[in-house]
Amino acid sequence: MTIYYILLGAIALVSWLVSRKLKSKFNYYSKVHLRNGMSGAEIAEKMLSDHGIRDVKVVSTAGMLTDHYNPKTKTVNLSEGVYNQRNAAAAAVAAHECGHAVQHAQAYEWLSIRSKLVPVVSVTSGMSTWVVFGGLILAASTEGAGGQLGFYIAVAGLIMMGFATLFSFITLPVEYDASNRALAWLKRKNIVSQEEYKGSEDSLKWAARTYVVAAIGSLASLVYWGFQVFGGRD
Repeated sequence: MTIYYILLGAIALVSWLVSRKLKSKFNYYSKVHLRNGMSGAEIAEKMLSDHGIRDVKVVSTAGMLTDHYNPKTKTVNLSEGVYNQRNAAAAAVAAHECGHAVQHAQAYEWLSIRSKLVPVVSVTSGMSTWVVFGGLILAASTEGAGGQLGFYIAVAGLIMMGFATLFSFITLPVEYDASNRALAWLKRKNIVSQEEYKGSEDSLKWAARTYVVAAIGSLASLVYWGFQVFGGRD
């Protein structure tokens, strides 16, 4: 248990450092103003148009770094620090979110798989740890059929947890591909200068690392609870 808490603490620390670095990079590149004067919203609309996507709207959403693409409503949601801003960070984020819209329009395989997992993960992720824990308690406190039932409950919790871990790893190619699409378009269409491009690239690189850390954390938790469930069995 001690090793688990140490590992969990280390992952939490790395996650905090990466998130802090991302915010620092975003703030820094927010000061690199675009020579073309385009806002994040204008860049998003142009990228969608260039890819022949006419049924996706670009809207503003509250908060910082709350940007996302919603495939159900077909909206590119840009945060307040991106929608109206005209800098390298805003260009990177706006183009990245449009990268997801392009993935959706082109039926990108990994995005399709992730979308199918969303309903399952949204239900199971919040309760998986409690199901595993409850099953272990039942298995340890009872014998015979009750203990066996507790084991099966714990295994069911592990399966729930496994879906969340699978989702976090499937998210990686989705996010990296969206960034690659964004950067390729920004360069191909000369939306950004060489200096602005470096800022956009660096911003997206750190954004992607937050997903890597989350995936590692999810896997570490799954492995730990897997040992707790199966380690005590003959």
